[in-house]
Amino acid sequence: MVNVRKLIPALDTDDLKVIEHLVREIDCHELIYGYKLGFIAGLTHGLPEVVETIRRFSAKPIIYDHQKAATDIPDMGKRFAQVMKHSGVDEVILFPQAGPATLEAWVKALKEEELKVIVGGIMTHARYRVSEGGYLDDRAVLDIYSRSASLGVRRFVVPLTKPDAVREVVQQLPDAGQAEFYSPGFGKQGGDPAQFGFLRTHYLIVGRALLGAKNPLDYLDGVQKELKV
Repeated sequence: MVNVRKLIPALDTDDLKVIEHLVREIDCHELIYGYKLGFIAGLTHGLPEVVETIRRFSAKPIIYDHQKAATDIPDMGKRFAQVMKHSGVDEVILFPQAGPATLEAWVKALKEEELKVIVGGIMTHARYRVSEGGYLDDRAVLDIYSRSASLGVRRFVVPLTKPDAVREVVQQLPDAGQAEFYSPGFGKQGGDPAQFGFLRTHYLIVGRALLGAKNPLDYLDGVQKELKV
C-alpha cells in the first residue's frame, strides 16, 4: 500500500501580497496539497478576501484553522459553519476542548454545510497534557479522537513533535488505515516525518520555514528529496 505524503503551507502572515506571491509561485509543485489559513490573515483582511486571493492562483483545498475552534458552546457551531461556508474554505480544523456536546454539534454543523471536518486533540508544544505537566487530561484528549471517529470524522490533526502520542491516537481509531492525518511541527519546530511511517496519508504543515525561504521552490524540492516522494 502506497503512503501519501504532501505539504500544506500555513499562511500565517497579515500581508496579502506575501500570500499571493507564495501561492502563485508554488502552486504548481506536486508536493503541495493545499493551504492553511489562520486568524492572522482572516481577522486582518476578512476570510472571504483572503480565500479569493488564493483562488486567483489555486484550485487546491483551503483549510481554515481558527486556533482553536470548537471551544465554545454547542449552539455556536451552526453560526461558525455558516461563516466558513460563506468564506469559501473547503476544510475546517476543530480542537473541541469544550467537551463532547460541542464536538458533536460543531461536527454536525460543518457536515451540514458540506465542509470537510478535521479534528485535533494534541498540540505540538510541551506542557499540554497532564502527563507533560499541562492542564488537559490524557484520556480525555484521546477520547476527542475516538469520539470524532464515531461521528464519521476521518481527518485528524496530530503533532509531528510527539510520535509516541500519535501512536496512542492511532490505536484509538477503528480504521486508521483509511484516515488522513495533518501534522503541524514540520520545519522550525523540528518534527521528524521519518518517525511516522505508520501513517498512510500524512500531510505535513509547514509555516515559518517556507515563508522565510529565499527560494520557496528550491525549499520544496529539498523537502521532496528528504521525504523521498
